[in-house]
Amino acid sequence: MQLTRRPGGRSGVADLVLTVSVRVALGLERGARAAGRRAVRRSAARGDRGDVPGWVLVTLMTAGLVTVLWVLARDRLTAVFDRAISSVTGP
Repeated sequence: MQLTRRPGGRSGVADLVLTVSVRVALGLERGARAAGRRAVRRSAARGDRGDVPGWVLVTLMTAGLVTVLWVLARDRLTAVFDRAISSVTGP
């Protein structure tokens, strides 16, 4: 498998991994928000609120941390990924 390098030294695979991780984080955030709204509606009918906003916050913070770590360590993570793929597929 040949990995093409783009200007700036990034591979197409690294861009794909970044795009997928951002979309997954956004999807998780949207899903958590929707689940939070549903749970709040259900609990409001019962009279209790629960800890749904806390879980939504934890989900958002996790997605934010993953994004920040990816932005800061993109080159190293890409190198590790490329090395792992080359060790499996061969030179």
